Amino acid sequence: MPKTKETVKDQPENKVVSITEAARLNKVTRQAIYVAIKLNKLKAKKETTRWTIHLDDLEAYRKQKYSRTKSMFNGELLFDNTRGYYSVNQVARMLSVPAQKIYYATRIGLLKAHRKGAAWVVYVEDANAYREEYLSKKSKRKAS
Repeated sequence: MPKTKETVKDQPENKVVSITEAARLNKVTRQAIYVAIKLNKLKAKKETTRWTIHLDDLEAYRKQKYSRTKSMFNGELLFDNTRGYYSVNQVARMLSVPAQKIYYATRIGLLKAHRKGAAWVVYVEDANAYREEYLSKKSKRKAS
């Protein structure tokens, strides 16, 4: 049986999606996908009035997409959890508090953090000390 245009298009290796579908698959907004296309970070074709994105190109974009966890500063990984360096958001999740509380604690000196480029880096020992010295005292006061 000869292959028709429909059967070729339905095969996964030839699958293309719209900007809306790509946004849903990547869990981002349509605007984010559109910006990635305009910045040549995501390959897409404009067929008449619709953009189409091949699933392989979407996967390649997902793999090379910026991630804060891969951020480098002076040739070293910024948030190297194996060495005990964490981001403000990671510390907030670790301590079960909002990130703003961590930023505030660093600003008023309750929690030590170091600025590396545009990011704040918190050492795990400093986060644990903050938990013991400040957060545990607060929970004891509430219990009394």
